[in-house]
Amino acid sequence: MILYAEVECFLYEGLSLKSKRSVLKKLFARLNNDFNVSLAELDYQDLWQRTKIGVVTISSNKLHAEKVIQQVLETIDAFTELERTITTVEEL
Repeated sequence: MILYAEVECFLYEGLSLKSKRSVLKKLFARLNNDFNVSLAELDYQDLWQRTKIGVVTISSNKLHAEKVIQQVLETIDAFTELERTITTVEEL
């Protein structure tokens, strides 16, 4: 089972592309360490207050994959430097 999520976020503290990269690096490190998912910034690389992140998890069990993606989304929501705006989740 492969589960994929696209997450658009607004960065409150983004004063430059450098500060945006710092926030994303911190977020990606936490998500990789806690959930062992694959992550990438998919869009808006040239905008300093907006981003789109792709998250992928693979599991032998659909319920487990959904749980991992849900925990990832909760962790993103708990990150005070950004706000999750648009999220789509789909099976591949």
